Amino acid sequence: MNDFIREIEEADSIVILGHIRPDGDCVGSCLGVYNYILDNYPQKTVDIYLDPFKSEFMFLRGAERVLHEKQEKTYELCISLDSGDLDRHGEFLPFYHTAKRTMCVDHHISNQGFGDVCYVMTNCSAAAECIYTLLDADKIGMECAECLYLGIVHDTGVFKYNNTTKQTMEIAGSLIEKGARSQLIIDGTFYQKSFKQNKMLGKALDASFLALDGRVIISCLTKDVFDEFDATSLDTDGVVDALRITDGVECALWMYEYPNQGTFKCSLRSNELVNVNKIACKFGGGGHVRASGCEVTGDKDSIMEQILDMIRAQLED
Repeated sequence: MNDFIREIEEADSIVILGHIRPDGDCVGSCLGVYNYILDNYPQKTVDIYLDPFKSEFMFLRGAERVLHEKQEKTYELCISLDSGDLDRHGEFLPFYHTAKRTMCVDHHISNQGFGDVCYVMTNCSAAAECIYTLLDADKIGMECAECLYLGIVHDTGVFKYNNTTKQTMEIAGSLIEKGARSQLIIDGTFYQKSFKQNKMLGKALDASFLALDGRVIISCLTKDVFDEFDATSLDTDGVVDALRITDGVECALWMYEYPNQGTFKCSLRSNELVNVNKIACKFGGGGHVRASGCEVTGDKDSIMEQILDMIRAQLED
């Protein structure tokens, strides 16, 4: 028995936290652990706290029970999932500090390690893959399998990113054998887009431009565009990867302005040469070598120039 299972078995009340603006891997990981505990330890109290997430994920068992507002409760064990640092828990961070015991499971290279028990597996494609390696595979039910499969699908871009390994594919196959509905998850949660998402993608592509002799593509949408379409960040899912696959591009920078004007979310992707984690870390963010992000306050043109200078320096090296 590993420490992850031991901590779960010894706690009567458990809280699961993911990161702000949860993506597929975050939601899948949190619900995967939630369902595993419910299936194998039904007597335990388990809560998940997350920001609102895509409606496409609501078919996962337990998604409707995820709490989106902080409550005045304390727990014996707090499990942090898919979060590179504690600040990524946002308003739900107090649950971590008031818990008797804490655990962290993550795969981001920028994670410096935290928690009484910590697993940072940078060789895994997704937090969901990390979690699978910690669970008793024989006790993973169909609902847990679907959650973990969705997490892996989203963080590997349906197994096409270079973080996909032999282990990733073997685990994905095992989850399908346990009942994970591959086509439903891939088509219904990854490829399918709402009309609003298509409109925002069109706006982002129309606003894009090339730099550094076509090796970098940049796009930025400001708050007024989001207001025009009554859109949120959830409606821009997939934009950065649509930019990244542009012919001749090595690095993509996708920026959008938060509702509090003057602060921008910056998502960076690269194909072969640029370590975007290095760049994101300069602004207090992080992630992976080929996929990272950060939040920056300031003038959008100035932010672009700073990041572009860092990309240029790496390409010249």
